[in-house]
Amino acid sequence: MFVDRVEIHCQAGDGGNGCGSFRRESHVPRGGPNGGDGGDGGSVIIRADTNQGSLTNIVGHRHWKAERGRHGEGSLRTGRSGEDAIILVPPGTIVRDLKKGHVLRDLSEDGAEIVVAKGGKGGRGNRHFATATNRAPREFEPGGVGEQRKVMLELKLIADVGLLGKPNAGKSTLLSRMSRAQPEIADYPFTTKYPNLGLVRVGYDRQFVMADIPGLIEGAHAGVGLGHEFLRHVERTRVLVHLVEPAPMDGTDPVENYLQIRQELALYDASLPDRPEIVVISKCELPDAAAAAELLAEVSGRPVLQISAVTGKGLPEMTRLIFDALAEAPESDSGTGNPAAADSGADSAGSAGPGSSETGTHDVRS
Repeated sequence: MFVDRVEIHCQAGDGGNGCGSFRRESHVPRGGPNGGDGGDGGSVIIRADTNQGSLTNIVGHRHWKAERGRHGEGSLRTGRSGEDAIILVPPGTIVRDLKKGHVLRDLSEDGAEIVVAKGGKGGRGNRHFATATNRAPREFEPGGVGEQRKVMLELKLIADVGLLGKPNAGKSTLLSRMSRAQPEIADYPFTTKYPNLGLVRVGYDRQFVMADIPGLIEGAHAGVGLGHEFLRHVERTRVLVHLVEPAPMDGTDPVENYLQIRQELALYDASLPDRPEIVVISKCELPDAAAAAELLAEVSGRPVLQISAVTGKGLPEMTRLIFDALAEAPESDSGTGNPAAADSGADSAGSAGPGSSETGTHDVRS
């Protein structure tokens, strides 16, 4: 199950109370105050971790509470501080205050963290209140109250390449061919119900992360077909690969489908159409592919590549075009580095799904 939005309640631990105590030993008259301080309460911390693929691990844990601090004791013994509650989320998670609506932090890098609820301060023992005129103080401080906050965790996938296109355009098939990701594939539309990630390796020292963005149809910018749920994942991609089916099953025009997706991107975020884009005719083994590619090139004013994820035709060339586009695109905060810095002669690829490690290579030579 892929989850990219969760509301949680965070409660930090209260601080321990200070102690009111006096030293009592034989042959030590007027021992004086020796009450220890209370321990600080634990805080609730949200931390980005690359081992997390989605927010699934948090769905069944909506209330997070840190440990309270222990009370101070006599003989100047300070109470133990409470343990922090650490919430691990994938890089790319936005932490938003649910009550006020503003963004607390964008955890875009591995290890980035934010304290969403700070633990209460431990109270002072009575030894802190001793003065020259008050040598036996009875005062001590109670521990501070830990903060509480409701936050929204919203995941925006960090990927170098985003696969766009109408339902059934072949995005999932292409992702499974170029990587080890295993998205659901079938011969009907809307097979993919959530974004899928794949790590594509070329040679031994170059790689990029590819994301399959599903559910883009007319009206997606307004939330039709869960458009908002998926369009936000496009915002962090550096390069767009737009797949166009030459002979759609619903009888629609391929060029109109391409223009419609472009319009939805512009209506959602005016900067998205300016991203580097590679226009691709998928399923080039179909007889209408060449004519569709020629017409699409005229309308878009861009070179149109023809590929087949089934036969492997055009995949090496598309991979080289992706690396060329990534070399010119601005660096993102995805932490994947610049994959175009190494040799561009190899044509092998491998992958891993979200939160997994790469385990091998796949040959994508045609």
